[in-house]
Amino acid sequence: MTEMTIRVVLVVGLYIFIGNSGILSFGHVSFMSIGAYAFVWISCCTLPALKPLYLPGLPIVLQETALPSPAGIAAAAALAGGSALVIGSILMRLSGTAASIATFSLLAGQYALFRNWTGVTGGTSSLANVPVFMTSAIGTLLAIGAVLIAWLHHQSRFGLMLRAARDEQTASKASGVNVWLVRTIAFGLSGLIMGVGGAMQAGFLGIVTVDAFYLDVTFLTLAMLIVGGSGSLSGAVVGVIALTAVTEMLRRFEVGIHLGDTLLALPRGFQEVGLGIVMILVMILRPAGIMNGRELTVGHFRLKR
Repeated sequence: MTEMTIRVVLVVGLYIFIGNSGILSFGHVSFMSIGAYAFVWISCCTLPALKPLYLPGLPIVLQETALPSPAGIAAAAALAGGSALVIGSILMRLSGTAASIATFSLLAGQYALFRNWTGVTGGTSSLANVPVFMTSAIGTLLAIGAVLIAWLHHQSRFGLMLRAARDEQTASKASGVNVWLVRTIAFGLSGLIMGVGGAMQAGFLGIVTVDAFYLDVTFLTLAMLIVGGSGSLSGAVVGVIALTAVTEMLRRFEVGIHLGDTLLALPRGFQEVGLGIVMILVMILRPAGIMNGRELTVGHFRLKR
């Protein structure tokens, strides 16, 4: 349950940019990574002597700092959101495939930087002793907060202008929409949410390593958004629930199921293959995702299209 709430935060963060702009981003996991390390820099460690040992390149003031987890989450949101805003102001001058490739370059570059910035990130080493604060209740609260922020952005004039640029860029520009500005705002806001997701991941596992924020989680979060339907906020949440159920089922089959004295088990690695098959089937049967661009409605709280 706690892990699923983290995924909801991450996929909703992706939806804010990808769903509203129509630009596929491969780089948002970079902001998840920045958020996780920001949480470590502010809140680690339970044993104070470990941070100078792990991260000798950090400024002295950060080496001696171990603030409570809420401060770590706030730092993660601020640093990831600020980074996304600056990077987005550069990348959002591009459109379509060029913008998507640029976001992949961002992911590869950030991964290489953190992997080799040993004194500040620990490089390829795992940073343990990170404060564990995540529970199902906290995860649910933060997931509801992420959905609420996405809903408010969707309802705002910035969200409306962004979707207008997605559907008809030339006409929206002629109507006075500053496409670069509305895309940059969405990029920054989604980076902020991804940063919170990174802090949640760090506070759930109690360990941070740079390899946890690369292609695997990029593929998984994008698959959840696309399977659920990137055209709606409900699709982002439904995609997480659906693929989490499939992932858990495949994981149990990989571990093995006893039938009498016989252990039936799928080959290791079949989880990723199974996810790929599910994704292909959904794309064939429901090209726009499970929700097909529609929103679940509760009373009069229906999202504008």
